[in-house]
Amino acid sequence: MIKKLKLNIIAGFKNRKINVFFLFLILSIIILIFSKLSKVYTNTVVFNINKVNVPKEYVILNDSSKKLNITLKTHGFNWLKYYFSKPKIAIDFERDVVKKNALYVWDKFEAYINIEKQFGNQVELLNISPDKIYFKYDVNLIKKVPVILNADINFSTGYDIFNAFVIKPDSIVVIGPNAIVEKINSVKTKKIVLDNVKSNILTPVKLNLPKNNNDIIYSDKQVSLMATVEKFTEGTLKVPINVINIPENLSIKYFPKFINVIYYTSLNNFNSITAKDFQVICDFKKVDDNQTFLLPELIKITDKVKTARIRKSRIEFIIEK
Repeated sequence: MIKKLKLNIIAGFKNRKINVFFLFLILSIIILIFSKLSKVYTNTVVFNINKVNVPKEYVILNDSSKKLNITLKTHGFNWLKYYFSKPKIAIDFERDVVKKNALYVWDKFEAYINIEKQFGNQVELLNISPDKIYFKYDVNLIKKVPVILNADINFSTGYDIFNAFVIKPDSIVVIGPNAIVEKINSVKTKKIVLDNVKSNILTPVKLNLPKNNNDIIYSDKQVSLMATVEKFTEGTLKVPINVINIPENLSIKYFPKFINVIYYTSLNNFNSITAKDFQVICDFKKVDDNQTFLLPELIKITDKVKTARIRKSRIEFIIEK
């Protein structure tokens, strides 16, 4: 028991020595870092350009090569922010640039003071390159285009939608350079796939917008897809056949006088549908010489059904003398 206690005391003493060592090591590293960061360094940093106060009627065409190489002199603490985030410098299009012909021109000698102000008193601005930057621009075009649904939607057996899918908004506004926007006539959604659907649909759908084109502004980046899903069934009704355009000097007999119309509708509408909701005709003008049959056409379909068709394709007839 005494031996075990002795071993524990020795182990605790050793651990304490190790902990003290690591504590001094960490403190040394912190002191070294602060010592380094307190020194003054000179370096050149690449700055992305943030365009501000661009006239609304124009759009500046994005060009990733438009950057400023800025040489700065400051303490290490101030350098940290340039290494942990992409540095940006603002160019004011009301103050720092001049419009010349088809270009906006930024001149460092004209804008030097405004650039210097963005760094504050603790940073010394030593140099900027290049001396000039040329920005191409185009006239803004505002255009409203329809949204096209790209979907693969399958319903469970016995379920369907009566009306078309609803997209809200069904169109979006596109703003950008005239040369680009005038070619955009519609915007598709990203493909949405739904299987075995048997309940109402209400889901957001992202638009399939071009990537890496910051010149274009879209009023919406996604839309809502909506649909009322109902139970559906098939029905059959006998509908009378009406033969039209029979010459006055002819009399015909035709058979059958009625034809089956097969329709597909929701259960809610099923009981309200009657034969009067359909009309079937045969046009005698479409009969060729020596033809002994008429072709039935379903010319009236109630809006209470989604689809309808006739089963028989021929109606026999004879000409009475």
